[in-house]
Amino acid sequence: MHLIGKDIVRFNTIYWPILLMALGEPLPRQVFGHPWLNISDGKMSKSKGNVIYADDLVKLFGVDAVRFFVLHEIPFANDGVISHDLMIERINSELANILGNLVNRTISMSQKYFDGKVCHGKSDPLDNELIALALKTPKQVYEHMESMHIADAIDDIFALLRRANKYIDETEPWVLGREGGDSERLSEVLYNLVESIRFCAVLLGPFMPQTAIDIHEQLQTPDGGLDSLTQFGYIKDGHVLGQNKILFARIDAPKMLEQIAAEKAETEPEKPIKPEVEEIKIDDFAKVSLRAAKVISCEPLKKSDKLLVLSVDNGYEKKQILSGIAQYYKPEQLIGKTIVLVDNLAPAKLRGELSEGMLLASDTPDGVQVLFLDDSIPAGSKIR
Repeated sequence: MHLIGKDIVRFNTIYWPILLMALGEPLPRQVFGHPWLNISDGKMSKSKGNVIYADDLVKLFGVDAVRFFVLHEIPFANDGVISHDLMIERINSELANILGNLVNRTISMSQKYFDGKVCHGKSDPLDNELIALALKTPKQVYEHMESMHIADAIDDIFALLRRANKYIDETEPWVLGREGGDSERLSEVLYNLVESIRFCAVLLGPFMPQTAIDIHEQLQTPDGGLDSLTQFGYIKDGHVLGQNKILFARIDAPKMLEQIAAEKAETEPEKPIKPEVEEIKIDDFAKVSLRAAKVISCEPLKKSDKLLVLSVDNGYEKKQILSGIAQYYKPEQLIGKTIVLVDNLAPAKLRGELSEGMLLASDTPDGVQVLFLDDSIPAGSKIR
């Protein structure tokens, strides 16, 4: 089995096998091109700043919750969608309500009514459907995993969890546990629930390993692997359960999303404000003559801390320009460089010296930076 991203299927199903054949190496029997995980408005992109990182998700929701979502929410041969609000919804509905709630109330009732001891009691035809589904589920999971239908395999496990929750509603253990109820029947109901949960813990191991460990600790059962799922009755009479703990707490969605937005705002750089500038037409721009010019000489202007006097060659004549960049550049840093010259700027006198043009520079957080051209561009080349 070769597991790859779907955008490189061609390389891994044509070129790579050819290389393997040339080397006499065995070929893959199966190549699975995995779909993409997108966000709600399309693909993730660093340039757009909409990437969701796994480490950040783990800090918010825990490793197993992230594993569950990513494995479960990508249907076979189709792209999946991930977002914080979708993750919260799935954690609340699937992990907290269906899985966590089932484990918590089953162990709680066992502790309440039998001090955590599980034993067979009085059976009922109502038990058969739950037991039959539990015995059938490992085979379904195995078959779906063999064909790489991973989301469907997880669905199989959660179908058993849902059936166990429905079984609670059907048998009403709280009624059986009342004074004058049916203790023998209650004992059987709780045994069936505990054994069903054990089935699910074993099957969840590859997908949510820490959660499976936590469930086994609460049940006080070892992970017997698939071999322990061949019969419904692995847990022996008189087995004592551990204490119940919350597996997945429900998340306050508005509060969590507000927290995520606040943290994102703190880490994101402030977006620059669009400057208000007067629009010009192409005819206006065409009036400006920009040319490549070579700096021949450069020296500070006497009696000025800001101005440098540059002698430049614009390809057909030499010109003198003055530029207020003395605090950012030393003369030797400019001599021999090729700059962008505003060549048709009307001459003006600055501090008594004639300036016959202007060089282009950029304002940056670190100060002014002159725009230099590649030395291969000859002096006089028109910039457009």
